[in-house]
Amino acid sequence: MPRRRGCLPPVLCALAALSLPLLLAAEPRAKSCSEVRRLYAAKGFSQSEAPSHEISGDHLKVCSQGYTCCSQEMEEKYSQQSKHDFRNAVVELSNHLQTMFSSRYKKFDEFFKELLENAEKSLNDMFVRTYGRLYMQNSELFKDLFVELKRYYVGGNVNLEDMLNEFWARLLERMFRLVNPQYHFTDEYLECVSKYTEQLKPFGDVPRKLKLQVTRAFVAARTFAQGLAVARDVVSKVSAVNPTPQGTRALLKMMYCPYCRGLVSVKPCYNYCFNVMRGCLANQGDLDAEWNIFMDSMLLVAERLEGPFNIESVMDPIDVKISDAIMNMQENSMQVSQKVFQGCGQPKSLAQSRTARSVSDSAFSARFRPYNPEERPTTAAGTSLDRLVTDVKEKLKQAKKFWSSLPGNICNDEKMSVGTVNENECWNGSAKSRYDFAVTGNGLASQVNNPEVEVDITKPDMVIRRQIMALRVMTNKLKNAYSGNDVDFIDISEESSGEESGSGCELQQCSPEFEFNATEVTRNSNKSDKNVNTSAAARSSLSQAALLLSILFLAMQRQWR
Repeated sequence: MPRRRGCLPPVLCALAALSLPLLLAAEPRAKSCSEVRRLYAAKGFSQSEAPSHEISGDHLKVCSQGYTCCSQEMEEKYSQQSKHDFRNAVVELSNHLQTMFSSRYKKFDEFFKELLENAEKSLNDMFVRTYGRLYMQNSELFKDLFVELKRYYVGGNVNLEDMLNEFWARLLERMFRLVNPQYHFTDEYLECVSKYTEQLKPFGDVPRKLKLQVTRAFVAARTFAQGLAVARDVVSKVSAVNPTPQGTRALLKMMYCPYCRGLVSVKPCYNYCFNVMRGCLANQGDLDAEWNIFMDSMLLVAERLEGPFNIESVMDPIDVKISDAIMNMQENSMQVSQKVFQGCGQPKSLAQSRTARSVSDSAFSARFRPYNPEERPTTAAGTSLDRLVTDVKEKLKQAKKFWSSLPGNICNDEKMSVGTVNENECWNGSAKSRYDFAVTGNGLASQVNNPEVEVDITKPDMVIRRQIMALRVMTNKLKNAYSGNDVDFIDISEESSGEESGSGCELQQCSPEFEFNATEVTRNSNKSDKNVNTSAAARSSLSQAALLLSILFLAMQRQWR
């Protein structure tokens, strides 16, 4: 029987009918992307950009191009989201450190400034009580001292040693006039007097001790406060991360490519996360060595602040120390005057009536007594230096190795990785499986073999390099402050033991050191013998009165102490 055109043989038709169900069964059904859509919308993105079922991934640039739940728009937005999440992770950990340094800097700065204010007020109150009008007539001398100390602390160009030498020289000029009111002193004569301050030691050993204590305490205090500010600024600048294009690809692949595969509950493997973070934070890792040296230097200066460089123990009793120096000058006024007259010449006597009035107006009152500790001003800024230092030392120790620990600390967050458990049930960059690559080392040079992030080790981040240099400069300052290299310090055991002021060497023992230049001041060598005798007699009478006053003054001082 002839076969109809277009009709298959019965056997073939039967086979086609039987194989059709098998072919339909072999064709995969598209998976639902409903959970991916929900989470995508939860990020604030438009749900319309997300397919309801898997589609071909040929359009994807980073994530797998197989069947996917991500459109091209989704991949682009996930890329931006991964950069945002990474920055937030870094900032979240860095903010705590930055806030710590910022708050401690403000506390130290407030403390040091208030300490100076309290010391100035204490000195003013004491001297008004003790010396009355004499102090008020010369108060600008002491105000200038504190102005210069404050100016130094806030970064002014002040040489502490020169400034303190100038203070004692000016004080000697004022005191010399007061203890010798019967004479007229020209500016040239007083300039001659001030030149011999070191040799005469009219204030005993107080200036030397105070200069040593103030200089090293202020150098340490200012440098430590600056160090806290530098640490704050470094953390602020270095934590402002901006991943490279290669870093952004790695972050997207780790954080959101599993979403495109529908694996929304599968977190990255810990070592996989570690490698990505090591690559993205390669430059920050290079900061770690210099940062640790800087932290160690801060801790060394902190120890100085607790011990021999304690600015609180220097400034709190400064009024008593200066008063001791003034009283030492009074007690030795006759010997000092005689040595000055030998070196600078005999000054011109004032008229007798004027002399008597000057003696009465200028004589010191023997009402001095040091404050009891209970009468001292309240501690600056509601705390003490010891408490501040103890607190900040613990924080400095915790801040060490911050930058090398940062990748691991980010990956320890459960939002970033699965942690060190379930190593076979995590996202390894391509599938839900174990991650087999080793973790790369810390720092830029170690990333040459990073399997996850392509890092150009020949191009370091210049922002971070500048911060490394800033740390090195500050570390050198801290080392100088620790060893007291700003001035030529002389380490003496009595300073460490907290010994207070004394009266130095006796003038008779010190006399071989004096080498006066008798031509520095023009002498009145043409006076008649009569004038010389009259001047000598007047001087003798006044010297006896001054001696009696000094003895009474010293006795009352010892009694009130």
